[in-house]
Amino acid sequence: MLDRIERVGNALPDPATLFLLGALTVMGLSQLAVSLDWSVQKTVTRELQVPVLDAAGQPVMDPLSGRALTVAQLDPATGDVVRERVAVPVRAVSLLSSDGLYWAISSLVANFKNFPPLAIVLVGMLGIGLAERTGFIGALLKATLVGMPQALLTPTVFLVGVLSSVALDAGYVVLPPVAMALYRQAGRSPLVGLAAVFAGTSAGFSANLSITALDPLLAGLSESGARILDPGYAVAATANWWFMIASTFLLVAVGWAVTAFWVEPRFHAKSVEEGGAGSAEADAAPELSDLERRGLRRAGLAALVALAVMLAATWIPGAPLHGMSGRFPRWVSAIVPLIFLGFFVPGLVYGVVTGATRSDKDVARILGETMAAMGPYIVLAFFAAQFIEYFRHSGLGEMLAISGGQALTRAQLPPTLLMAAFVGVVMVGNLFIGSMSAKYAFFAPVFVPMFMQVGISAELTQAAYRVGDSVSNVITPLNPYVVIILVFMQRYVPRAGIGTLVALMLPYAIVFGLTWTTLLVLWMLSGAPLGPGGPLTYAP
Repeated sequence: MLDRIERVGNALPDPATLFLLGALTVMGLSQLAVSLDWSVQKTVTRELQVPVLDAAGQPVMDPLSGRALTVAQLDPATGDVVRERVAVPVRAVSLLSSDGLYWAISSLVANFKNFPPLAIVLVGMLGIGLAERTGFIGALLKATLVGMPQALLTPTVFLVGVLSSVALDAGYVVLPPVAMALYRQAGRSPLVGLAAVFAGTSAGFSANLSITALDPLLAGLSESGARILDPGYAVAATANWWFMIASTFLLVAVGWAVTAFWVEPRFHAKSVEEGGAGSAEADAAPELSDLERRGLRRAGLAALVALAVMLAATWIPGAPLHGMSGRFPRWVSAIVPLIFLGFFVPGLVYGVVTGATRSDKDVARILGETMAAMGPYIVLAFFAAQFIEYFRHSGLGEMLAISGGQALTRAQLPPTLLMAAFVGVVMVGNLFIGSMSAKYAFFAPVFVPMFMQVGISAELTQAAYRVGDSVSNVITPLNPYVVIILVFMQRYVPRAGIGTLVALMLPYAIVFGLTWTTLLVLWMLSGAPLGPGGPLTYAP
């Protein structure tokens, strides 16, 4: 089955091509919907209008239009404007008509420029990229693991693996060899160390204690999907923060238990050639150099100073980040620039101390390399922006959301069951489309407004997506980092292949999927917000 999944997934076109095909499909479907005169009924509220009466009690007529003048009716008890609910038809707009083609051509640049995830991801990645390329993040991850007591080695490996998502792929490259060497040094199976760090890094990719570049990316896609129904809807980058903090501690505890009671016992009876435990001190644990230690100390001090300045700007009345900005506190609205500064400052100091950045030219070069590495994402964003805007402008997104929402309402399924089922859908989809952003760019325009129709917020749909997308990362052959993990595995077990890796990681995928979904359901039942600006419900 896994071989078939691998073949099907590899046969799919590039995600950018998929979005282009999706946009062309939307154009064809919009013309078909117009030809068939497909329409759906949408319930909206509007001010209740009553006629303006003269002294004789007769309606006052508008001399220009000849119609009776009206005014909003007020509730005599409260003085508020009375609103009424009315059903209005929603029809598709053809993108193959003359006007539709003109819109598609003339809005090409605007669609790309206004794509919510584009700029926020690029700005956040500037700071993270500098911290990663100067070696600051890699040294910080290594320093966390080296010297850790044996009793706490597994939970520490999991925690560091989960937290490594702040640096995107750095955890996949830096952590596996360190964890395998530490386990080998302790006389334990190096494959167990690999399994623990890979599960934390990949299956726990969406969880973290801090806001990462992933949060504004997903928030932007959720916002685009929500605006199909509600043009003024805004999703904060911090919307899932509290839930992801709780998820981090849950995954560390569950991962520790799975490793201790399920994964590690498998290797007790295996030979060293099959990945079993060898003699202690078989490998030397990697050590930090004196230069790396000095760089980390000074970068840590710079990070504390930067954090103190940010907190002062948030707490002191009259400071730039104190108070509210619309729906959100000011610091929430400014979270992406804060992420940029939070990584840029210590990354720059570390680079200066270690010699990675000897001048402003080195800094500019590293930032340029970071943006160059984001080239594939920019291409993907261009085509994804067109697809989402075509879906919105054609009216098909709103019509599909209304129809699907009405079907869900008639089914009367509880929101907890809907979210649990959505997690399962995402887990299956992750086996065929590996890219988290590409997959959610397809899912968000369909599922976010559809679930909004039954009172589920875009922020909750986003949280459920993060659960489903993460837990199956460790078993999908389309995970681009599987090759890296296999290379590390074959250093100790030369005959290991994809089957070895799947057998090793399947327990984590199963248990993480069950426990993390349970946490989501319990969170929904508690009624607590998912994070700052992260409501559970939406009033259609």
